[in-house]
Amino acid sequence: KSHLAGQHDYPQLLADWSKLLTEHGAVVDGGLHPPTSEDLEHTDVVVIYKGDAGYLVEQQRAALEAYVKRGGGLVNFHDSLCGPDPQYLSTLLGGAKKHGEVNYTLDAPIHYTIVDQSDPIMKDMTDITILDEAFYNMTWAKDPGIHVLATTAIPGTKSAGAHKGEVVPQIWTYEHTLAGGQPARAFVWMQGHIYANFSNYQVQRTLLRGIAWAARKPVDELVDYVQPPRPQ
Repeated sequence: KSHLAGQHDYPQLLADWSKLLTEHGAVVDGGLHPPTSEDLEHTDVVVIYKGDAGYLVEQQRAALEAYVKRGGGLVNFHDSLCGPDPQYLSTLLGGAKKHGEVNYTLDAPIHYTIVDQSDPIMKDMTDITILDEAFYNMTWAKDPGIHVLATTAIPGTKSAGAHKGEVVPQIWTYEHTLAGGQPARAFVWMQGHIYANFSNYQVQRTLLRGIAWAARKPVDELVDYVQPPRPQ
């Protein structure tokens, strides 16, 4: 847990979304540390929401790369796309931010402009505004690049400075292939600074679809899941 109350609440997401995803038919495990090779052996998708997730040692990088090379999916929320080597992280997530630089808005009204309403992940998302945080000065993957689902114009906060009004992707998908591997998918939602936004109806359903998509499952599989009746 870092930041103020109600912000960056990584342990709370682990508790809440382990339960939520289980209720939506997923088999869930998790922890507050990078997954090991054994953790990843039978995993379809890894959901990452922890502020130091970009600080991977060599063994952790190797485990994650091997997982992605076999087609494993990644889902990333907020500042877990930050780290000391954004060029490296962008090869896995499509985009990443340099940690330790002023490249963020802090708390601000983030207004989404939906770029691809036809994408099934965005079925329930409209041009809403949420109080959260956005990043700029991103490092983006190229060849292939990301598929942008929603953008925002950077609000004019003190930290944004001359970047006020700059249009930056906030929700995207990334399909790529690491050298020697199979095609893999990543889904990124840049927000999550304010923990309550994970409970927003539109956001939550979009994230559930993004998780299913990254896992190469039918995109509505988690959203539409109906628990079987309990045996008598």
